[in-house]
Amino acid sequence: MNRKIVAYHQDERDDWVAELDCHHGQHVRHNPPFTNRPWVVTEAGRKQMLGFELDCVRCDRFEWPEDLIFQRRTPMFDENSVPKGLLKDHSTKTGTWGLICIEAGELLYTATDRQQTLSPEAKGIVVPNMLHKVEPLNEVWFCVEFYSR
Repeated sequence: MNRKIVAYHQDERDDWVAELDCHHGQHVRHNPPFTNRPWVVTEAGRKQMLGFELDCVRCDRFEWPEDLIFQRRTPMFDENSVPKGLLKDHSTKTGTWGLICIEAGELLYTATDRQQTLSPEAKGIVVPNMLHKVEPLNEVWFCVEFYSR
């Protein structure tokens, strides 16, 4: 998924890391096997690239960012009360991650080209701006928690 650069910081070795709008960081000094990015060595160059999009492979792998803060939780839904909007493609806004938590039963979670059966043991990670939907597979009780920074 393409994500916008919103800020930068330096890591423990003073390499530059782009902070993306998904809350992941991505080194921008190189991209193995080494892509030359001369713009990163100057403040003006980094500033010029704010808003530029990079492919976030961590979003593609559904990796949960560190330091997210709980924002809110939906009411508990069952197979009869699940909002119609959740049954069709929809997405969360930029920077907002979701966690689908199953209390009982099973729910089919489809996100882009990935399908996963969710259960009390298997939560679903909702990546910002990624189209997804759910489908009850039987009797189910679930809620969605939202996180951001």
